[in-house]
Amino acid sequence: MELIRGLHNLRERHRGCVATIGNFDGVHRGHQQVLSGVRRKAQELGVPSVVIIFEPQPREFFAPDAAPPRLTRFGEKIRLLEAEGVDRVLCLSFNERLRALSAEQFIESLLLEGLGVKHFVVGDDFRFGCDRRGDYALLKAAGQRHGFTVAETETLILEDERVSSSRIREALGANNLMLASRLLGRRYRVTGRVQHGQKIGRELGAPTANVRMHKYACPLKGVYAVRGHLRSAQFNGVCNVGSRPTVNGVRPVLEVHLLDFKGDLYGELLSVEFLHPMRPEKRFDGLDALREQIAKDISAARTWFASANT
Repeated sequence: MELIRGLHNLRERHRGCVATIGNFDGVHRGHQQVLSGVRRKAQELGVPSVVIIFEPQPREFFAPDAAPPRLTRFGEKIRLLEAEGVDRVLCLSFNERLRALSAEQFIESLLLEGLGVKHFVVGDDFRFGCDRRGDYALLKAAGQRHGFTVAETETLILEDERVSSSRIREALGANNLMLASRLLGRRYRVTGRVQHGQKIGRELGAPTANVRMHKYACPLKGVYAVRGHLRSAQFNGVCNVGSRPTVNGVRPVLEVHLLDFKGDLYGELLSVEFLHPMRPEKRFDGLDALREQIAKDISAARTWFASANT
């Protein structure tokens, strides 16, 4: 799969495609339905399939402090789109210049001059251009004038409700991992590089891998039984997501203790798959109390793994 960063990197060879556009946060089952339609049409027309995404996501641009936590970081989103069989991803920088484009300018610069789209697939709630004035009707009319077709994908309904990134975040916030998995089409996971932390886990008898979060905020909070995926191997583990109040932490971190793992994880790309909520995060009266609780968490996780069919 080819990743193209910005309109300025589009070349003549990129013209002629079937495209879709959106945040694709989580690449959930609703997104997968859209991508399936894009792939089918691309194969029918004999052209590449293209997904257009934004970085940052629009809500992060307009209200960075109020934007919802992402379900997938950028790199993980790219890997998921590749797994869905997408040929190309065009990542547009969402900035003031892009925000100010009218809907007509958006069509002209991106769909016509940039990509030369043959067919454009959008969700049923898609809006675009300055002040979100562009809609499906405008796209349809532009397609008739310029020789491309447009399709509107119906919303995927699961258990009487729309499949959406917001609904998945709500499920995760309620620790309903089973519902989140059904909406995603897979278990929820977070992937990142292991970085050096304060190494307090070693002092507490449970060394942890600190997964780099950057500006990303995980929708989950608390202690979970997890499975860590490292290269081609996997390990059961216990993970804490939160601010670590006992050691006066402030920024959210994701720390995972892999059961029975020995070795150096620094710099490795670790994927943490969340399986079962164990307890909420809480402040303990000192490191001795925290050490005792960590031992209980590890024991409880081992018991859960021994009885669970995972």
